Amino acid sequence: MREAPARSIGPGAVVRPTPSRPPGTVTQMAKAPAAEVQVGERTVRVTNPDRVYFPATGATKLDLVEYYLAVGPGIVNALRERPCMLHRFPTGVAGDKVHQKRVPAGAPPWLEIVRVHFPRYGQHADELCVTELAHVVWAVQMSTVEFHPWNSRRADTEKPDEWRIDLDPMPACPLATVRRVAHVAHEVLDELGAVGWPKTSGGNGLHVYVRIEPAFGFTDVRRAALAFAREVERRAPDAVTTTWWRKDRDPTAVFVDYNQNARDHTMAAAYSVRGVPEATVSTPITWDEVDTVEPGDCTLHTVPRRFAELGDLHAGIDGAVFAIDELLEWADRDERAGETDGGVPDEPGAG
Repeated sequence: MREAPARSIGPGAVVRPTPSRPPGTVTQMAKAPAAEVQVGERTVRVTNPDRVYFPATGATKLDLVEYYLAVGPGIVNALRERPCMLHRFPTGVAGDKVHQKRVPAGAPPWLEIVRVHFPRYGQHADELCVTELAHVVWAVQMSTVEFHPWNSRRADTEKPDEWRIDLDPMPACPLATVRRVAHVAHEVLDELGAVGWPKTSGGNGLHVYVRIEPAFGFTDVRRAALAFAREVERRAPDAVTTTWWRKDRDPTAVFVDYNQNARDHTMAAAYSVRGVPEATVSTPITWDEVDTVEPGDCTLHTVPRRFAELGDLHAGIDGAVFAIDELLEWADRDERAGETDGGVPDEPGAG
């Protein structure tokens, strides 16, 4: 029988309905609906590849696999060596969502994990620790759509090396305000000498990541993030809120969510697809794009071409490390002036 033509699904990856599996291929299997994905030296069997995961576009589970293969270096860079919580949608994003911290029994022996502890509950979990693209594809086979990594790494999970600035618009906040606040945040970062790496949230907000020295615990990183948020609020008081309780926030403002730096709080990674019908993607952008990118521009269907043209816009983040000492001095100053933290991390109903 003559071999069916192959189709490209990204750099080094093709769909080829044959028994041979060179690296980066997807093979449709003859029996139960399934595909085999060859990623480097690993083979991942993907069941139900034709299941529609995103009803607004008709994108399937296999389309999701192919997306992550296409942006492979970017998603691995975003997740590398970090504990990672998985947002799983076993029947697609129209169905129930499962927040999975623990790698299940029966995972392949080549999968890597990292143990994290939850002192508040006296528990621990062995979470996925991505070091190669096959780990990502395995997670998609397990119905993962979104990847939510910690802001610390396996070498010391108690010392964050990533400060996350979450510009979270309240329900009546226009996009123009989000963009304005992003520029104010950029201005403050520049004055501090910190390099901010912006990305879309996959929703209506924006995220900015800053690589930091893993010298402080979560409490201090959160204090530094709050001090920064207050400074942004001082410069744009009509557009920014740091008010803790959602019910008390100005519905037209941007909440600078410093609590995303608290222990065990996670955000969608760069290049993570979001669990919404339109399959939007949390996508790295340049500062020049802040004023032009629209929330629906970056999707599972559009980002692979963007990645092929631009590469990973966050590729240099590990080379721009910032020390948060000055921010901690700001925090000390604010506390001496009587500023108080409106809540404590993990307080129910805060977000």
